[in-house]
Amino acid sequence: MTRALLLALAFPAALVAQQPTQPPAGRGGMGGFRGGTQIKPGEECPAGMTEIRPRTCQAPEGTAPSIVDYRPVSTLIVPSVGMKWKAKFPVVDFHGHPTNAQLGSPEALERFGPTLDSINVRLMIAANNTSGDQLVKGVELVKNSPTMKDRVRFLTGISFNGVGTPGWAAKAVAQLEADAKAGAVGIGEISKGFGLNAKKADGSRLKLDDPELKPVWEAAARLKLPVFVHTADPQEFFKPVDNKNERWLELSLFPERRYPQDRYPSFETLMTERDNLFKANPKTTFVTAHMGWHANDLPRLGKMFDEMPNVYGELGAVLYDIGRQPRAAHDFFVKYQDRILFGKDSFQPEEYPYYWRVFETKDDYFDYYRNYHAFWKLYGIDLPDAVLKKVYYANALRLMPAIKVPGFPK
Repeated sequence: MTRALLLALAFPAALVAQQPTQPPAGRGGMGGFRGGTQIKPGEECPAGMTEIRPRTCQAPEGTAPSIVDYRPVSTLIVPSVGMKWKAKFPVVDFHGHPTNAQLGSPEALERFGPTLDSINVRLMIAANNTSGDQLVKGVELVKNSPTMKDRVRFLTGISFNGVGTPGWAAKAVAQLEADAKAGAVGIGEISKGFGLNAKKADGSRLKLDDPELKPVWEAAARLKLPVFVHTADPQEFFKPVDNKNERWLELSLFPERRYPQDRYPSFETLMTERDNLFKANPKTTFVTAHMGWHANDLPRLGKMFDEMPNVYGELGAVLYDIGRQPRAAHDFFVKYQDRILFGKDSFQPEEYPYYWRVFETKDDYFDYYRNYHAFWKLYGIDLPDAVLKKVYYANALRLMPAIKVPGFPK
């Protein structure tokens, strides 16, 4: 909301009418300004101009830097804990995507251990939809490691190819049973293609709440396998890429992340289908990836948690939303401390300390690690130790009894 509109709402029309329409020349306050261009209450400044006084717009001298090149250096001096390389308590990363560089061979796996130790990630959950022979091979690799047998666990996957053909559900359930027996501790990450562009056998879009998937979700409940599902992407990805979209830079760098409405279902359509899925299967445990893309709307996420006791949230790739609302986020984490799981998504060890700093400190106004995600600063939310322990490891261990690994505080 512009300052002009705020002024119009805050003061009676008669009082607003008495305000001078042209600021006096000369210097005052923080310095003088030129005459400027007048706008009416509720209007926005013309392109290339900004509001310098109520209802007065002015263009800067010289050429304005682009959003890519503008990198102001903060002059703020405040007490700070600074970056914490290791988490305060051991961590289960529920949303890991280790590659061949970490899990491609016994040697790679052994090198992976010290890297996890450096950030205090005690257990990595490989959420790579690993199934069948590939799952068996991965589980055996870890089991046979002298140092890593309790450091990695695997989620299995679901192939949605052929949904709608006779026998598809029975085949999918049989594969889940085999994968659980082989050592899978959950299902996922079911990718965002589920709902966006996955097709049924007849060519129609496979909706998240399609009733033909019901036997699979029932099997997950019976096998005690939580279902980790990534639905859609941030809601800004479904909106026009203009100067009101706070993800403009990201969508301009990565145009494949745009979801135009003539080709994809809307964000709200996908959210409705997802919630229908969760509500229709109350005995199945679901973990919604990326906090359901509602970290920017914590009241909405809280309402989901209240209405759907079988749903949990995972933190991957939404730190930029949590760290910009420190008071609201702190209170939310405390209230829903039993429903949140730590996850990072892509594995870059140097990025984890930003999470520890947000969760464990009350530092003010520090950088996020990817400025194309967020051009704003972050703040620490200073979680109590009891909450940190649940978010970092206890909730994940409770949801996945098949993990069975030692080394975590009681």
